[in-house]
Amino acid sequence: MSDRAGALHVKGRVLVGPEDVRDELWVVDGRISYDRPVGARDIPTVEGWALPGLVDAHCHVGLGPHGPVDDDIAEKQALTDREAGTLLIRDAGSPSDTRWVDDREDLPKIIRAGRHIARTRRYIRGYAHEIEPEDLVAYVAQEARRGDGWVKLVGDWIDRDLGDLAPTWPREAVEAAIAEAHRLDARVTAHCFSEDSLQDLVESGIDCIEHATGLTEDLIPLFAARGVAIVPTLVNIATFPKLADGGESRFPRWSAHMRRLHERRYDTVRSAYDAGIPVFVGTDAGGTLPHGLVAAEVAELVTAGIPAVEALAATTWAARAWLGRPGLEEGAAADLVVYESDPRADVRVLAAPRRIVLNGKIVG
Repeated sequence: MSDRAGALHVKGRVLVGPEDVRDELWVVDGRISYDRPVGARDIPTVEGWALPGLVDAHCHVGLGPHGPVDDDIAEKQALTDREAGTLLIRDAGSPSDTRWVDDREDLPKIIRAGRHIARTRRYIRGYAHEIEPEDLVAYVAQEARRGDGWVKLVGDWIDRDLGDLAPTWPREAVEAAIAEAHRLDARVTAHCFSEDSLQDLVESGIDCIEHATGLTEDLIPLFAARGVAIVPTLVNIATFPKLADGGESRFPRWSAHMRRLHERRYDTVRSAYDAGIPVFVGTDAGGTLPHGLVAAEVAELVTAGIPAVEALAATTWAARAWLGRPGLEEGAAADLVVYESDPRADVRVLAAPRRIVLNGKIVG
């Protein structure tokens, strides 16, 4: 296709939902239609198994190991995600202004959570606003207005005096901050590795927890009752042993804790899923982790014991519904990925997209 005004025919098996499988769809003026267009001759055809564009619900475009990166690097990050089939990103915190991406029809769509909000000297340097609890409400309001309906807190991090992970915010500050975000129609998520920060955050009304490695059997019913989602980022949790080795000499207690969290990671995710806690795909790409890992994360969820169709839903139908974005519905923007075989049967096919269509154009 040479321009967006053209048409495209996608045929084979179109997975509108896990059980809603159709034989074909049409792309007209960048939009999906299930009605054959008038005069539909000589229209380019793509064949295979079509899915809605994949979702990475924890990604960082514009973030590098030391903080914000130049736009050309951010562009490469977004293109790498696109080539992996990720066409919708929830950017879970970035110090860079990436609004320019919205003007590029060849780059994934981004839902931003503003910049991380962390406690002073309790997060990675250059990443976050580093503030004290009395300023939390004001900064949450600021980032709620800058973002796209999400705000990102750093819920815990290493306390150097304690020598281990510890919560970063007192309960009353979190309650007030989450209430302010909700007043501004923003949802709140938080980075949490350990166990101790979770109850206060969930009881204060948080909407999502990133990583959630500290989720324990006694906390699972609370998450399930409140409908709090988790984004496990298992491809990131795989780095815990290396991190623990690097901190062993200075923080042996923290290192041992990180190893325990890593060892039980699959049990944690499976227990959450079994309890009905919503689980979504996120890679934590950006910072120190490379982009384009969405297929690997889906495979990790399957390894953890989540059924393949549910792991697939966590990066397609369910993830898009959770984020309020359409899939392959009539009239939706034509953002889809086509594969050689049925990804419900084997999620490993996600690693090899056959065709990528974004805003109605074949881009890969």
